[in-house]
Amino acid sequence: MNAPTPSAWGLMPTHIGTDGRQRTASAETIGYLLAAVGADRRHPEPDGAWPLVMVQGECPRVGGGREGTTAEHSEVELEDGSARPCGDRLPADLPLGYHRLHRGGRSRPLVVTPPRCHLPDARGFGFAVQLYSTRSAASWGIGDLADLAGLGDWARELGASMLLVNPLHAGLPIAPIEPSPYFPTSRLFVDPLVLRPERVAGGTDGRVAGNPDVADLAAAARLLNRERQIDRDRVAPLKMAALERTFRDSATPGEVEAALATRPRLRDFGIFCALAERHGKDWRDWPRPLARRDPAAVGTAAAELAERVRFHAWVQLQLDRQMEEAGAALPLIRDLAVGFHPGGADAWLWQEMIVPGVTVGAPPDSFNSRGQDWGIPAFDPWKLRASGYAPFIETLRANLREGAGLRIDHVMGLQRLWCIPAGGGPAEGCYVGYPAGDLLGIVALESVRHRATVVGEDLGTVPAGFRARLRRRGVLSYVVLLFEDRPPARWPRQALAAVTTHDLPTVSGLWDGTDLEARRRIGLPTDAAATEEMVERIRRGGGPAPGAENAAAVVHAHRRLAASGCTLLAATLEDVAGVGERPNQPGSGEGSPNWSLALPMPRERLQELPMSRELAGILSRGARGGRRGAVKRRSEAGVP
Repeated sequence: MNAPTPSAWGLMPTHIGTDGRQRTASAETIGYLLAAVGADRRHPEPDGAWPLVMVQGECPRVGGGREGTTAEHSEVELEDGSARPCGDRLPADLPLGYHRLHRGGRSRPLVVTPPRCHLPDARGFGFAVQLYSTRSAASWGIGDLADLAGLGDWARELGASMLLVNPLHAGLPIAPIEPSPYFPTSRLFVDPLVLRPERVAGGTDGRVAGNPDVADLAAAARLLNRERQIDRDRVAPLKMAALERTFRDSATPGEVEAALATRPRLRDFGIFCALAERHGKDWRDWPRPLARRDPAAVGTAAAELAERVRFHAWVQLQLDRQMEEAGAALPLIRDLAVGFHPGGADAWLWQEMIVPGVTVGAPPDSFNSRGQDWGIPAFDPWKLRASGYAPFIETLRANLREGAGLRIDHVMGLQRLWCIPAGGGPAEGCYVGYPAGDLLGIVALESVRHRATVVGEDLGTVPAGFRARLRRRGVLSYVVLLFEDRPPARWPRQALAAVTTHDLPTVSGLWDGTDLEARRRIGLPTDAAATEEMVERIRRGGGPAPGAENAAAVVHAHRRLAASGCTLLAATLEDVAGVGERPNQPGSGEGSPNWSLALPMPRERLQELPMSRELAGILSRGARGGRRGAVKRRSEAGVP
């Protein structure tokens, strides 16, 4: 028997780093990853009936005979249940959608995709929002969906066409609560902590707020707004207690049961949450039958915990409604995290498709000399194919339902992921390849069906030719001023441009040196030369002299942004407020209040700042040349 080869299983032993040097993974790493994906002498190559993903208008061959022969009968079973006969080549006029190809007694999925994603109708601008940090006087210690709707109303009046919001994926409201929105329990559902209890369905604001039990909880939660650092462990019990009381008093009979009957994933998630309350947040520590999703064990537990399953499902229905209200105020570009917690709901649901003993991260590069281990699991690319890409499709749909756009974090993960063996450091990883053509095709299909703009976060170590591939597929690139040496006039038009990101310094923190000072204080590597390069990128084009006020640097940085021809422009609320701290200091661990620092003022005051109107005016003038409303509301787009 032949030994398996790395390339046959999608492993990429060599890669080119951001410094242009070639690096090679060790033999130990290669051997470990081959074993992890099931490669051995009995299985030297993967096998399976992989889905066929084609672009509408093409006529790919599906038979093994000579051109034009029809030795085997082929038929396409369309998504609507009708059938289309075909020969060795598929018809060019097949409709977009998820079909099945039947040939020679075998069947496999057939996905017909558009050539490109949906693109905005015109240029536009908006604000990048870390929702947890954007509190109002009515917030329960953390920014929520009512605040997001309020921001939407405000930004729309300033001429904005969208809000770019951090991942709102579901966490578990059980202490200690994970603060990072990029490490959720599930990407299929929404975080209960962003729900505003007074605005749940089943009662008016007055009814719920008038409930003395809930009113007392609200008052206690609002006291937490006095503290700059968000304490989710104190917010969660207050908010969940209010929701439980409201559920008992106002849940519509039959509504939850109907949703559980028609949405199997909602039922799965409700069961997971109920089991987590009983057995702990990490399913890997549960009794083995429940951990392995034994149907009998899970069914028995679900029956015992039926009321808790109903409650968690009801919470998600309320989140659906409040998400829809926020999106009606102004279109949202939601953020899709790279992955999920290995002990969370999605990992429990899809555990058979995950590569065992492997986490995902990034190799050492010029931005992070140590590399990164994000602690998230990786889907086995072959098992993902064999499923017809079901987890990927479900995740896209869940994050496009109430949004007019999607930012795909670390979009390079559609082509390859840096996989790190258990017990190894980030430098000991190796890239594992994924079927980017298929995945990008599915992204385009879901984008067109939802009339949603797609932005690919393509920062870091990017494979050669990958950005061109994204451009051809209609995925907007992500251009960040602090990394750009090209003049704005040369930035790509098909892009979202921003001055900075959540992982980089704010303009104020960079300009006055407080960001560099903070990194020294918490023991992170500092690079004064790299910092000065970023300062210079702000200063170019006639910017303020060293020592000028922070506000002058903020204004000039956004003027540079507006001078580009990029399709979408975004300003962060941190820069609007003149905040010196960045939302996240990568690699700092508990040394920094990552994802937990509120803006230094309530939303009401933020919206009155002269800087908000000044930046909106700059970006609005930069986006002229197309009508406003570059990203359409779902109701305007005619999407059911």
